Amino acid sequence: MNFREHVPLAPFTTFGIGGPARWFVEVDTESTVLEAVAFARERQLPLFVLGGGSNLLVSDEGFPGLVIRIALRGVEFHREAEDGVFEVAAGEDWDAFVSNAIERGYGSIECLAGIPGTVGGTPVQNVGAYGQEVSETIESVRALDMNRGRFVDMSREDCGFSYRKSIFNTAERGRFIVTRVHYRLVFGAESVVTYPDLKRYFKDRLALPTLAEVSNAVRSIRRQKGMLLVPGDPDCASAGSFFKNPVVAREAFERIAGQSPTEVPSFPVGEERKIPAAWLLDQAGFHKGLVAGRAGISSRHSLALINRGGASAGEMAALRDRIVAAVEAKFAIRLEQEPVWVGPVT
Repeated sequence: MNFREHVPLAPFTTFGIGGPARWFVEVDTESTVLEAVAFARERQLPLFVLGGGSNLLVSDEGFPGLVIRIALRGVEFHREAEDGVFEVAAGEDWDAFVSNAIERGYGSIECLAGIPGTVGGTPVQNVGAYGQEVSETIESVRALDMNRGRFVDMSREDCGFSYRKSIFNTAERGRFIVTRVHYRLVFGAESVVTYPDLKRYFKDRLALPTLAEVSNAVRSIRRQKGMLLVPGDPDCASAGSFFKNPVVAREAFERIAGQSPTEVPSFPVGEERKIPAAWLLDQAGFHKGLVAGRAGISSRHSLALINRGGASAGEMAALRDRIVAAVEAKFAIRLEQEPVWVGPVT
């Protein structure tokens, strides 16, 4: 294995920001995952697992331990009645897998098209968009349990999925390295057109759009918002949505609605309400195209913080903190950062 020293991490992220990893290695088999973990433990190094780099903000100081970049490849498929089970290696490109499944006629992930990153990151974040969540399709996750020193196969229930969360990024953060995900998809599934953006896109359609049409529509909408990775597009130097949509108690929502001169957009989540973070930013004065030195906000989506060219992690964090403070002062809601911070905390 080729363990390299002082490797800049910025090129491995969509933000294009970040200092060097003290040690860096790519792994393409489960045995090399074990070797990499052993290397770190022998030297008492902290570990960070890197996938597609689309949901990260890396510190200017970099990472003081070993960064393991997941490069496992392969997609296996078998059919069970009307379902298709796809066993996908963690290093596979997520959007390419979505296209693969749809071409075979399998749905349930068509609204998750265009999301950057790799398959291994989908259960960690419980990726969701436009009316679907990946947890609805995950049958099991294979991962290295570093506490037990062996690979385990975890059921959907074992993963503890909730909105943008799993045990992998909450209670058991840092314990597991995902190597493979098993998805159960439905052959000939009806496409999901429940989200407002998609309803508007297909408002003139009488017939239900196909899975391919929905996935293409999602990519088009994401591109219009600067949320689709397009080389050379300045709005794409980001980690997508920088803040999670907060879910608030009904009493809090009614308080906010009572102080707002306009209707507050929201979506039901059980007895609570989910408020779009983008709306909160706009109301707090942080609009599309805002410039804050070398940091800024996308010209197409107020929820995407961008690197305008040469921005540091510190500059991005400063803009983040301004936004969080303003929203909290106005609405008594503390926004939660969605991208993972890597390295010393700023």
